[in-house]
Amino acid sequence: MDAIRLHEFGPPENLVLEEVPDPVAGPGQVRVRVRAHGVHLLDTSLRRGETGGPLALPSLPTVPGREVAGAVDAVGPGVDAAWLGRRVAAHLGAVASGGGYARCAVVPVESLHRIPDHVRAPEAIAMIGTGRTALGVLGLAAIGPEDVVVVLAAAGGLGSLFVQSAVAAGAQVLALAGGPEKVALVRSLIPGAGSPDDLLTVVDYRAPGWVTRARAVAGRATVVLDGVGGELGAHAADLLRPGGRLVVHGWASGEANPRASEEAEVPYDVVHAVGPAAPPWGDLYALQERALALVADGAWRVLVHLVPFAEAARAHRELEERATTGKVVLV
Repeated sequence: MDAIRLHEFGPPENLVLEEVPDPVAGPGQVRVRVRAHGVHLLDTSLRRGETGGPLALPSLPTVPGREVAGAVDAVGPGVDAAWLGRRVAAHLGAVASGGGYARCAVVPVESLHRIPDHVRAPEAIAMIGTGRTALGVLGLAAIGPEDVVVVLAAAGGLGSLFVQSAVAAGAQVLALAGGPEKVALVRSLIPGAGSPDDLLTVVDYRAPGWVTRARAVAGRATVVLDGVGGELGAHAADLLRPGGRLVVHGWASGEANPRASEEAEVPYDVVHAVGPAAPPWGDLYALQERALALVADGAWRVLVHLVPFAEAARAHRELEERATTGKVVLV
């Protein structure tokens, strides 16, 4: 089968398409013929050989990726043959060398989720990783109709779900996105959004004077959802009123939010939603099921950035350059 392998840590071009043996499903496992492969920002850090995230560096060579969706084409001993042919999605676990960037993947049967008939594989795989994370973070943020919420990277896989969920909760939302195209895309998530009287205001953080405009909209914010960190995260945190909540779920800029450091003296609560010290989210499998149900019911519109499977290096490059919208998926 075809697989994307990494033989040496480094730039995206180190991801190469190779032929490897087909995996065999063992006891309690199925083999999935994969149609959609989730790409995570953490994958790019591991590819570069950078530590500091939740996973240790893999042994090389390795097949990256931990999120897959497709159809079951083989079952191992002890597995009900009724699984054959079913469309499924699965997370391959908290391991750096998950094997997700491959045409076939072996998955424990208890990790499988059935994909609803009207949900496409790319949207399903977005829910297995990004959707469950969104629900975990939102559970910690506890957003209600009285809140004023600032969402960073609002055109991203997580940010787009945060925007929809916060508006659905009745909160006033300030969404930050980089560039006119991403601003327009975020506005399209909520039909009718765009005027100051709406629950959603979208601001281009690359435009001159954006901080002044953001302060006029959300100068007394109660919640900031920050997956970017760095200077942008600090500016967003400065919009919080005393007693607000800075919920940190990542650092896509490559730098932590300085307002979230232990040394920072700030008048609001800092909640670290990811990492060893993060509060538990609960049952991850149950969160994945809930996320899939939200898509199936039409409650969430899922943004996906599709890249051909053989062009995994391109997917990594575009993700690192912030040239993507929504969840990045190899197809």
